[in-house]
Amino acid sequence: MTPQELKNSILQLAIQGKLVEQRPEEGTAGELFARIQEEKQRLIKAGKIKKEKALPEIAEEEKPFEIPESWMWCRLGSLCNIINGFTPSRSNPDFWNGDIPWFTIDDVREQGRFISYTNQYIADKAISRNSQRIIPPDTVLLCCTASVGEYAYTKIALTTNQQFNALVVRNENLSLVCSMYLYVFVQTLKSKIISGAGRTTFNFLSVGKLQQFLVPLPPLAEQKRIVAKTEELLPYIDRYAQAWGKLEQFNSRFPEDMKKSLLQYAIQGKLVEQRPEEGTAEELFARIQAEKQRLIKAGKIKKEKPLPEITEDEKPFEIPESWMWVRLGNVISLVSGTDFKPEQYNDQGRGTVYITGASNLSDDGVIVSRWTETPRNFAYRGDILLVCKGSGYGKTVFCDVDEAHIARQIMSIKQMDALNMSYIRYFLQANITYLKTQGQGVIPGIDRASILNMFLPLPPLAEQKRIVEKLEQLLPLCERLK
Repeated sequence: MTPQELKNSILQLAIQGKLVEQRPEEGTAGELFARIQEEKQRLIKAGKIKKEKALPEIAEEEKPFEIPESWMWCRLGSLCNIINGFTPSRSNPDFWNGDIPWFTIDDVREQGRFISYTNQYIADKAISRNSQRIIPPDTVLLCCTASVGEYAYTKIALTTNQQFNALVVRNENLSLVCSMYLYVFVQTLKSKIISGAGRTTFNFLSVGKLQQFLVPLPPLAEQKRIVAKTEELLPYIDRYAQAWGKLEQFNSRFPEDMKKSLLQYAIQGKLVEQRPEEGTAEELFARIQAEKQRLIKAGKIKKEKPLPEITEDEKPFEIPESWMWVRLGNVISLVSGTDFKPEQYNDQGRGTVYITGASNLSDDGVIVSRWTETPRNFAYRGDILLVCKGSGYGKTVFCDVDEAHIARQIMSIKQMDALNMSYIRYFLQANITYLKTQGQGVIPGIDRASILNMFLPLPPLAEQKRIVEKLEQLLPLCERLK
């Protein structure tokens, strides 16, 4: 159960007579109800409350659940005096800034359900014709307009705006209905109030409809024991809610945290075992340098400036003996893009695909929407496309078109036979936080030097492939947990 579901369950048990035991010596609700009606008649004769229209009898089919024999089903209007709120004219300054607290939904939002002050006050002149507008302390306030179903409990005498109705059960020094039991009851009403509300420009529940709501009435002593039991249990629900909230946060973070951990294990050499027969990264590094020299001579990639050696102090973590720390620029060829003016590209399919930025890249590949007939900076199928500027910088995706011109927001890592390109992409994903910190300028961007100088833990090629295979098994499980 969620904390709210658990709370609702306890409240429902309370109003069904299942939270505390029944005690014969406490009498019956029928006896209590007769006393309530006598008291209401006395107050009507004294002119302290108005006489209401007779409420309809309760039919058996109306009763929503079974209650103990000592209890009784009653209409809400027969148990309390329902006083609706009002808003004095704002145009009359004499009605405002007096000494009488005036309650609105904002007071609930500020201080919670139990009201000990209000933010606005009205003057005696605003209610001079109707002193019954002043609601006594220990009264339940129920919202029946707009935010229907909201509720509060006032600890002070006050008035309310027209959104709220007051369920007054306390008159002078006599209370035959425990107002806190009524507070427990109204917390179970929200769905009923919403379904019973009429609809104009907003939800609205009339006093007439509210009076006819059914209340399961226990003897007065049992009402008080029910309140005491709920007050005993609710702090445990609060503690449960705190634990639940922490668990929800953990669950929401867990898939992404697990993905980060798997990627980190992968580039530290902890995800798969090392196999001596697969050779060493130093042997692979020599192959990569030979391949790069061949491509430079063939004019397929450009020669880069030498990068500094990695010192022992710079190495961020231990890697297996068969691995090697290298700068990323020593094993890849990085192509930067160039922007075109609108007249240099089209959306008619003429020429080479033009990748303008992150909006052209999905998780599955390139979203083709523009072309150019004057391409200069190329990415090819199998290259890694890296968003280096603007929205989504740090994102990587494989190029899945045969040939494309890349804009300035994109860099392309050229495919190399001596590298597993998926391993390089996973390395970049494992370092997304680093890439994000390299964002510079008003429009965040990553420069070439930041990419080329990254420290790459290089495994033998066969181990790169096994790392990729393991990640492709495990990472989808992280997605399924989201």
